[in-house]
Amino acid sequence: MERIKTGIFGLDELTEGGFPAGRSVLVSGACGTGKTIFSMQYIYKGAKDYNEPGVYVTLDERPDLIREDVMRFGWDLKKLEDKNLINIVDGSIAKLGMPSEEEFSLPVTGYDVDKLLLEIMRVIKRIDAKRAVIDSIPALGFNFENSNEVRKAILKVSYMLMRCGVTSILVSEIQEGVNKFGKYGVEEYVVDGVIVLHYMGVGTQSNRTLHIRKMRATKHSEDLHPMEIMNQGIKIHKIEEEYNEV
Repeated sequence: MERIKTGIFGLDELTEGGFPAGRSVLVSGACGTGKTIFSMQYIYKGAKDYNEPGVYVTLDERPDLIREDVMRFGWDLKKLEDKNLINIVDGSIAKLGMPSEEEFSLPVTGYDVDKLLLEIMRVIKRIDAKRAVIDSIPALGFNFENSNEVRKAILKVSYMLMRCGVTSILVSEIQEGVNKFGKYGVEEYVVDGVIVLHYMGVGTQSNRTLHIRKMRATKHSEDLHPMEIMNQGIKIHKIEEEYNEV
């Protein structure tokens, strides 16, 4: 099976070489667990290190703020955008009925999943993208009244991304200590993989961990792995590395 290297330091060796090509993976976690960094690292490293164009769809944060934040890791998104290796689709402002200054965005005529999908498909085709991120599912589902409608929307997005041939990440939110893998409790059933990020503060110490809950067609690690946000991005440690340091 073809594998897509994630660009997340230490993750590929836990998943037989990366994500299964053409599949969708849910990345979920509570506030501050590193979901956006994880997802953008996947897009940035794919474009820069593997020459695989990527589309990042932001439904929460403004693109200009994302570009500014990730420069902390030395990730110059604008440089890769100018080369058509990365395109950012702005869906954050459309929810407010305001026009976006971004080249790729939803129209101000109203937030609609079908309009979003059409724009995503257009941008994927434009740069022949191999990777995509939807950040986030809760923002996608804010306009729906029940979980059935959300499930249909997620299924539609996941199916469309698969048909476009991209390997995608869907971002969702959970509360720490809650036995769910997505905000709506349905996301994990319509994707091919589930990665959960945790953040546990203990006194003056803070510990981040990553758990691969599921990855279809993959023999993956089932351990809770220490995760570190470093100057170059996210790094996943093997559990035995931590034991050896003790």
